[in-house]
Amino acid sequence: AQLVESGGGLVQPGGSLRLSCAASGFTFGSNDMNWVRQAPGKGPEWVSTINTNGRTYYVDSVKGRFTISRDNAKNTVYLQMNNLKPEDTAVYYCAAGGIRDRAVFTYEYAYWGQGTQVTVSS
Repeated sequence: AQLVESGGGLVQPGGSLRLSCAASGFTFGSNDMNWVRQAPGKGPEWVSTINTNGRTYYVDSVKGRFTISRDNAKNTVYLQMNNLKPEDTAVYYCAAGGIRDRAVFTYEYAYWGQGTQVTVSS
């Protein structure tokens, strides 16, 4: 099984990025999909989940700015990030098969990607 993230990069404050996570090797449509991030020098933080019914959940700090979505035909989950702030700078990981809601650690997920760097700076 594999999760491959893409779409990270350097963006100015107020800018936008769209992250993608392509899944393979497991039944994508049967799994809730998650984004977790880790900022430099800080612990991991759960960011967002989209469940198998399309219901979405967000950490308070990104509500109204980030949108998670999924395309089951393409086995891909997305994270649209708007109005980015310097505090959004982190490595963003895609994860699936969590053992609990809003899990943050690698060992709490069955599937975990390699991450994509997002840097918000002027």
